[in-house]
Amino acid sequence: MKIIEKLLELKETYGTERSISSSSASSNASSLSEDFISSTQRSRPKLPFPESAHDQPPPHPSSVNPYYSFEFFPPKTEAGLDNLFERIDRMKELEPLFIDVTWGAGGGTERETVAIASYAQQYCGLDVLMHLTATGLSKDQIKRALATAKDAGVHNILALRGDAGKGHSTWTAHPEGFKNATELVRFIRSEYGDYFGIAVAGHPEGHIDGKGIDNDLVFLKEKIDAGADFIITQFFYDVDVFINYVDKCKAAGINCPIIPGIMPIQSYPSFVRMTRFCKTKVNDRVFEMLLPVKDDDEAVKTKGVELAVEMCQQLLREGYCNGIHFYTLNLERSVRRILENMGALDTSNHTRDAKAERKLPWRPSTLASRQKEEVRPINWANRPKSYMKRTEDWDEFPNGRWGDSRSPAFGELSDSHFYRFTLGNVEDRKAMLGESPTVFEDVYQVFSDYIEGKIPLLPWCEASLQPESFTIQKELATLNRAGFLTINSQPAVNGITSDDQVFGWGGKGGFCYQKAYAECFVSPENLDKLLKSAESRDSLNVYAVNSRGDQTVLGGNGGGVTALTWGVFPNREILQPTVFDPETFSGVWAEEAFSLWKTMWLSLYEEDSDSYELIDTIYDTFYLVAIVDNEFQKNDSLWKCLLEVGGIQG
Repeated sequence: MKIIEKLLELKETYGTERSISSSSASSNASSLSEDFISSTQRSRPKLPFPESAHDQPPPHPSSVNPYYSFEFFPPKTEAGLDNLFERIDRMKELEPLFIDVTWGAGGGTERETVAIASYAQQYCGLDVLMHLTATGLSKDQIKRALATAKDAGVHNILALRGDAGKGHSTWTAHPEGFKNATELVRFIRSEYGDYFGIAVAGHPEGHIDGKGIDNDLVFLKEKIDAGADFIITQFFYDVDVFINYVDKCKAAGINCPIIPGIMPIQSYPSFVRMTRFCKTKVNDRVFEMLLPVKDDDEAVKTKGVELAVEMCQQLLREGYCNGIHFYTLNLERSVRRILENMGALDTSNHTRDAKAERKLPWRPSTLASRQKEEVRPINWANRPKSYMKRTEDWDEFPNGRWGDSRSPAFGELSDSHFYRFTLGNVEDRKAMLGESPTVFEDVYQVFSDYIEGKIPLLPWCEASLQPESFTIQKELATLNRAGFLTINSQPAVNGITSDDQVFGWGGKGGFCYQKAYAECFVSPENLDKLLKSAESRDSLNVYAVNSRGDQTVLGGNGGGVTALTWGVFPNREILQPTVFDPETFSGVWAEEAFSLWKTMWLSLYEEDSDSYELIDTIYDTFYLVAIVDNEFQKNDSLWKCLLEVGGIQG
């Protein structure tokens, strides 16, 4: 999606008739009131866009929610790229409005830049702003780069002239290229019309190669007139510099959104080097903060966080911006601490629901090819990247109904990152999964520890326990200790409002429903007990399959796809975004689920060890079981059944 369209949507959400202004109003408080249940639940922020901060009093802080965006750059190694993917995975939970990815001079990082952009869009559901610089590139090379970006699903370009190439002190245009960013913007519009949203750079303290701020604004206005949609500024450390810049932009007739760039200070030497290179103004007070601790990097980072929080709060309080763009330097901790200290990750002030703005219960891809996708099987709920990878070649994606699972072919299993997402090195995995388990109870405890948050991941679960499962967390932990190794679950929901903080999705005015569901590995003995208990419960369907493909079905014979989550909304058909499909479960997902025992767990131990024999026995003898409780009006019947089978309560 084009970022400018998202900005327009934010305006429309608040019903304002006024145009987006570079001096739009924002919060009037020293901290930002956000509604978080956890960092995994933060919904996308919204802001109104009145004409001017001075036209009306700023709204109360509880009624507005600033947006954030993050910049990343391509690492130089494959290992660094994998680490960045993991970092983006974590930081996506902060729900940035978009991320941007830099581009090396002369297209030197084109492959990595496109890889990061593709990953963020397809697997993280993030909109991406891709840098494109004129440095060292001919018009034909720019044309090919734009075609590559479009093929990768990128809809947003940050058009830049770029800095001087490596080893050069001054910038020189390619003889067959573009002389400046204005020409690049004009070329993008002439070649692609409105397909790309286009951002350009702003320099509140003047471009380092420019002739002063007033001259810069002439060129900036030309870039906007050539077709640019919004501006992201160079970093600064004096808020008054940005405020004066916005006022000058408005006086020059520049009335598009201007997003301030903030770079958290990571170390004193890098801060001095960057500010000198960019000729950034730093007042004495900042040096007074940093000099006493300049040789202590951790203390410098802490002071940098304090300064950034102060700047962000002032920017939003003054009403000169609606959001903040962070130059992360591929680092996570400082940005997260800034948002925490601003109150953006504070769960104590719930002024609006954390999930009601979700379009669907799961995070959709932002790729154009998947824009109409509305239905997914529940089995990959905790391994969404694997599902995305295995379905990336589909010509069409389920819209409205799941349909026939035998028609689309799921991609084959492989050893790629998407099936064997990293749990760290061997030592890290052993620390989570066990140094040397010897009895079943050792494995059961690992699953229980995951449910209770004592370990962050399992081979079947790429993230920590989802918030909706907190309502059944006690039951799940008890079941796992009893040998029901759950890898997927959801409680029943009967007509809860779509703006509910935990279960809501689909927008306001609707009602959400879901059937209780559990998916677990169990021993043959526990399976027999479960089947006997389920025979007396008409509402339960049980599906079981082992690693050899032997299947047992109870209550689901002759049945097809079952809607597990659905919603009823005004002026829309009933939506059923999450389903259970017996054929997909037994024919596709089970193979992947069983393979993870070997690739991620068994491989940790020597072949002749007791630990190896234990995990191999589980792989060979246990069943993967899916249980659907069709009586969604009751939330506890499935869990009572499982607890009774486990001998935990009668």
